[in-house]
Amino acid sequence: MSIWVMMAVLGAAFLHALWNSLLKVGASRMGAMVILSIGEVPIGLAVALAMPPLDWQVAPWVLGAGCAHFFYKLFLTYAYERGDLSRVYPIARGSAPLVVGLASPFFLPDVISPMEFAGIAVLGAGILLMAQGVFASGENRRLIPYALGSACATACYTLIDGQGARVAGDAVAYIAWVFVVDGVFFAVGMLAWKGFDVLPRQGRAWGIGMIAAAASYGAYAVSVWAMTIAPIAVVAALRETSILFAVLIGWLAFGERMTRGKALAALVIVGGVMLTRL
Repeated sequence: MSIWVMMAVLGAAFLHALWNSLLKVGASRMGAMVILSIGEVPIGLAVALAMPPLDWQVAPWVLGAGCAHFFYKLFLTYAYERGDLSRVYPIARGSAPLVVGLASPFFLPDVISPMEFAGIAVLGAGILLMAQGVFASGENRRLIPYALGSACATACYTLIDGQGARVAGDAVAYIAWVFVVDGVFFAVGMLAWKGFDVLPRQGRAWGIGMIAAAASYGAYAVSVWAMTIAPIAVVAALRETSILFAVLIGWLAFGERMTRGKALAALVIVGGVMLTRL
């Protein structure tokens, strides 16, 4: 992985932490996620229509990704309703790169070196250390199954998207169509289930939701583009540095506690990232 690809993935990691943090501002978590999903549709369409059309053989990958994203958003929303950004985010994101790393030798053509596997393992250990406060601090443990469900969905769409973008031959166009399908699936599904009362009435909530949608697209597109030119498991691990950004946002913006445990976990995560570069 080149230094430029690494920097691009780190930028995507910041955008991912940013849009997650915006879900905690103002509206209900579910309402914010529905707004974000609605905002994804015009963004995806605008990009998709400006690109050459994709072959129909990409359609199963796009639909599969849309389904995986539906469950990712659903589990993540319920987890955020029960816990802080700096607790839910590490658990939700932490298990995914380990699952991808273990699955990639069986399902993907990428060759992962022993050092890269070590980096993924260290990164996962740091993320788990970051999340230990759920038990140590007596926080709401009901967030855990939802956060783990989100992690499993993340692993699924990571594997789907990495291959789907390669089949498409155009990561930007592929992601655009995934955004359209993802946004329609989640918005329509939640409105059918929860009713229109789930939608916030405040203009500020809609503005924040649209900003979150744009940040989500940027984070997602860069990550999947990187997966087309670098090993999927390594990209998946590197982008989990978004946890560092999420912890800082939680501390500086939401007043969440910065403990020694969080600081130590942050150092372990950085160590894992460095191992993926050796």
